[in-house]
Amino acid sequence: MTSINDSHGPPSRLDNAQVLADRYHLDRRIGQGGMAEVWVAIDEQLDRRVAVKWLKSNLATDAVVAERFRREAIAVARLNHPNIVSVHDVFEHDGRQAVVMELVEGRSLRQVLDSQKRLGPELTIHVGASVAAALDAAHAAGFVHRDVKPGNILVTEDGRVLLTDFGIAKGLDGVDEDLTSDNVMMGTAKYLSPEQVRGHKLDGRADLYSLALVLYECLAGRVPFLGQSDADTALARLQRDPTDLAHLRPTLPINLVNLIHRTLARNPAHRPATGGELRQELMSVDTTPPLIDGTPTEPPAPRTHPVRPGESGRLPRVTTTVTPPPVKTTTPPQVFDDPSLASARPIRQPWLPIGLAASVVVLLLGALILSNRDTNSSSNVSPLPEITTAPVAERNSEDPIILEDVEGSLSPETQIVMSSTSIKVRAWDPFGDNGSENDAQAPLAIADGSRDTAWSTECYSDQYLGAKPGVGLVVSLPELSNGRVEFETLNAPFQIDVYRTDAVEPPLSLQSWTQVGSTSYGVDPGVVAVSINEASTHLAVWLKELGPDEACSSANPYRGRIGELQWLMNS
Repeated sequence: MTSINDSHGPPSRLDNAQVLADRYHLDRRIGQGGMAEVWVAIDEQLDRRVAVKWLKSNLATDAVVAERFRREAIAVARLNHPNIVSVHDVFEHDGRQAVVMELVEGRSLRQVLDSQKRLGPELTIHVGASVAAALDAAHAAGFVHRDVKPGNILVTEDGRVLLTDFGIAKGLDGVDEDLTSDNVMMGTAKYLSPEQVRGHKLDGRADLYSLALVLYECLAGRVPFLGQSDADTALARLQRDPTDLAHLRPTLPINLVNLIHRTLARNPAHRPATGGELRQELMSVDTTPPLIDGTPTEPPAPRTHPVRPGESGRLPRVTTTVTPPPVKTTTPPQVFDDPSLASARPIRQPWLPIGLAASVVVLLLGALILSNRDTNSSSNVSPLPEITTAPVAERNSEDPIILEDVEGSLSPETQIVMSSTSIKVRAWDPFGDNGSENDAQAPLAIADGSRDTAWSTECYSDQYLGAKPGVGLVVSLPELSNGRVEFETLNAPFQIDVYRTDAVEPPLSLQSWTQVGSTSYGVDPGVVAVSINEASTHLAVWLKELGPDEACSSANPYRGRIGELQWLMNS
């Protein structure tokens, strides 16, 4: 890797200065992968900073690995394109192959997505068009990249987007011996093309499929195919289609959605033929969002993997729970935030024409990179808050659980615990086949002093619910009010978001709700309390990660359970 902000730990410096090939003075290590270390170095002949990718010493004696490493340098050296990281030199030092590359001042797209979760359409188009142009040049030179993924895409302070890491690139002409096994799928499981999974002969359209997966993730905040193992993840794209982006983000330009889904066609013949063609189509997308009313125009894709658990078998009573720290009620500004999440009643904002948007894209990317210029990857990622656990004392069922006061919340004396008849709860599954999930159990989530009564999701094969972004409960409040919602999560680990609205009826689309604070998460069952400072009519408790449940089958072992839900209304 050649980005100075792409390390996986604190930079390492050599105790004694080392010079490779009597020319490259190693300064500090900025990253390492399975094959190589990456160092910032000074080219003493040309007086410039470069990146030196140096094969690890334990692999130096592996002839196949060393030759593959050398061929990467040769492959990239043949490419001269502004969206491909340049190779300056290749040599051997102390029996270890080394490649000297352009030093990119920036971050990987992986780091950007880890911190921002998802991008706006203009930025996604900019990234896609840049990488498509790079792939077009590589394909014209006779190479398939085979590992297009966010970690191999770099963004710079001035808005450039570059493709890197041709370590498993393969010649299109088939003349050169391929140094990878015929029985091994080369690439990263989440971003493989169907023909890679099947072991078929590849051409440039395989890379375009992988790029479309990256663009899908940029817009949706997640890849479309995930399984319990790499093999499950890889095979998923052969068994089903990705969830429609228009259902996940209804405000996306429809032409962009259609183009990405067409590039994700299983049959390569149905995709754009070349990187140049894909780039041209991306640049031609009208970024005006569609007019929507929040109601899906067609039913969501049917669920194929979860099954309903048997009636027999309940989890044992939990006698001790843990209390995660309260979630703050303010959300930091997001550079790439989706306008549809700005308020419960979003105001339509005009989207920029693509020509004008290009300059805005550069400014946004520059601001993003500069804000993280002097940090490593661990600080660039926005982690979920750390959980500190503490036992909760046994309580009377009539008493509310009072957590430590959080910023902006009122003291317990000014809050009224609403009775179980004052709030109404229903199950909500907007991405499922009928909009609901175990709705008959939903009232069991309301606080009654017993952890044996709770609402449960169906059982899933994937703890992240496969193709669905989540499932949850809608809590209808007795009146327009603010206060605090509290509930217990009876399975773990968990990730839960809370949303609010002041609309008369709860919105049908997740994008029409407003998220309160950040994601609550934990590795043990516990109590979640979220302060709602704005007057609201409905709340949504949204599960994004499910824990294992012994009441489920081994094929579908994950289930979410919510209980003891109550609304503490401010007086």
